[in-house]
Amino acid sequence: MLIIFIFGLITSVVISQVVIDFYTKKNWLDDPKDKTHVKKTHIVPVPRGGGIPIFISFLLGAVIFLQLDKYLVAIILASLLLTIMGVLDDIFDIHPYYRLFAGLLAGLIVVGAGIGIAFVSNPFGPGVIHLNQPVINLELFNKTRSIWVVADLFALVFILWNMNIVNWSKGVDGQLPAFSVVAFIFIGLLSGNFSADPTEFNNALMSFLLAGSFAGLLIFNWYPQKIMPGYGGGSLAGFFISILAILSGAKVATSLMVLAVPTADAVYTIFRRVINKKSPIWGDREHLHHKLLDVFKWGRRKIAVFYATASIIMGGLALILNTQGKIVALVLCFCLVFMIHFWARIKKTHI
Repeated sequence: MLIIFIFGLITSVVISQVVIDFYTKKNWLDDPKDKTHVKKTHIVPVPRGGGIPIFISFLLGAVIFLQLDKYLVAIILASLLLTIMGVLDDIFDIHPYYRLFAGLLAGLIVVGAGIGIAFVSNPFGPGVIHLNQPVINLELFNKTRSIWVVADLFALVFILWNMNIVNWSKGVDGQLPAFSVVAFIFIGLLSGNFSADPTEFNNALMSFLLAGSFAGLLIFNWYPQKIMPGYGGGSLAGFFISILAILSGAKVATSLMVLAVPTADAVYTIFRRVINKKSPIWGDREHLHHKLLDVFKWGRRKIAVFYATASIIMGGLALILNTQGKIVALVLCFCLVFMIHFWARIKKTHI
């Protein structure tokens, strides 16, 4: 595990530096003075491009260390699509709806390859809730192919949801790669507790490879950042976390635990935007990291450490708690995040 982590780290570091130099030479920089948006927190021009070192280090590691099968091929193709969309967004600032469509297509690629959620743990008692009915059988390319309607639809929503909420939690230096490294490490540890589903390649190896890749990006994204994750880095983090949670057998509970703070912030954000009659996917400066930065005057390093620490705590609890215990931990974490939002609103009115 350590070898593949170091491989991901080194390749990500090398490629990150190449991307920084290339983007700077091409002047593909996110300049907050030219490309104004209220959600931006950086004050100097910085290249995005963080998806490129993540994808390339993952691709190289997958070819060298992982067993190539149809599931891995689908993951590579979907992550390539997200990386390409990320590069286009780095240069042209693609409309959010086009990015959403790219994420949907990436999800369809892996779900179409057979990566789905056949069951979830029963939150109300022992056993599981099966999602493999109803089934639609189709004749395609002289083969009978089955579509598990509920399982595949749930997996698609699960992947798309995580991709977007993780992307929303990358507003300050070091924030996204810090908690992503933690998330991949815990998913890798949890992978040993479940049988692989449905693929045979080692999910733990893939988890630690990606942990190393995001650790390499973190070195350059830490304050003061020299590169930002961009849409590519953010969407790949959410995509890979979702895929590994599904393949490890840990499924929904794992990603909910390690992404508890970004998930709670996303739920609050969507409700707030809908109530205010705004698009739920259009960015603003009201996320948790914005509140911590603007209202509570936290430093960028402190915010990144807070997100990583929360993932460490929740990931640790995921290792030892049963389903009911995880639900209690999630509820408490959600309450904490909501309280911070409400406190920030009260504090802001008195400034």
